[in-house]
Amino acid sequence: MILTWILIATFAAGVVSITAAALLTFRFLTIIVDNMVSFSVGILLATAFLHALPEAFESPDVEASTLFALLLAGILFFFMLEKVALLRHNHHHEGDGHNHHKGHDAENVGQSGWMILVGDGVHNFVDGILIAAAFLANPAVGLLTAAAIIAHEIPQEIGNFMVMLNAGFSKARALIYNLICGLLSVIGGVIGYFFLEQTMTIIPYLLVFASSSFIYIAVSDLMPQMHRRFQLRESIRQISTILLGVLVVIGLSLLEH
Repeated sequence: MILTWILIATFAAGVVSITAAALLTFRFLTIIVDNMVSFSVGILLATAFLHALPEAFESPDVEASTLFALLLAGILFFFMLEKVALLRHNHHHEGDGHNHHKGHDAENVGQSGWMILVGDGVHNFVDGILIAAAFLANPAVGLLTAAAIIAHEIPQEIGNFMVMLNAGFSKARALIYNLICGLLSVIGGVIGYFFLEQTMTIIPYLLVFASSSFIYIAVSDLMPQMHRRFQLRESIRQISTILLGVLVVIGLSLLEH
C-alpha cells in the first residue's frame, strides 16, 4: 500500500506539476517569453542557492570541500556539454517557424534547453527519493512532502519552460521532454522504496550536480542575453523580475518548511 501511495505522489510531483506549469506558461507567458528570461534567472539561481545547495550542505557526514569540488566539476561538465552542443548544431538551418531573429537557432537550439533537462531530471529523481523516505516514515508526512514539492516545482518548471522556449524548442517538444524528466521522480520513488538507505547517502551529491546546471545556465546562457539590452528602463525591469523569481522561491520554501 505504501508503494502505491509513493507511485501516486511521485507521479503527481513529477507530471502534474509540469502539466500545471505548461498550462501557465503556454497560455499566459509565451507572449512575453523574451521578457521572462530574467524571471528564469531568479528562479534558477534561487532554487540552487537557497533551496538545493543548503539542503545538500546541511546533510550529515558530508564534507563541504567534496561538495564544492563536485559543484565546480558540474559547472565544467555543463561547459563541455555546451561545447559539444555547439559543434553538433553548427549546421542547424534557419526558418523553422519559431519567429526568432536570424541566427537565433544556430546560436541557441539544443544548448541551454538540453542542459536544463539534465539538471531538472536529476532534481526530479531526488524529489522521488525524498517522497519515498517521507512515506516510509509516516504516510501523512509523505502527503505533505509531496504537496510541498509540487508547490515548489511549479515555478521552477515555468522557469525551465522559459529556458527551453528561449532556446528554440517548440511548445510540444518542451512539454514532452519535461514530462519524460518528470517521470524520473517516479523512478526515484521506487528506488527509494527498495533501497532507501543507499539512495539517501547520494542525495547531497545529486542536489549539488543539479544545482551546477541551474547556475551554469543562468550565468552563462541567460545573463549574457540580458546584457544585450542595456537601456536603464530595461535594466530596471530585468532586476525587478529577477527579484520576483527569487521571492517566489523564498516564499514557497518558507511554506514548505
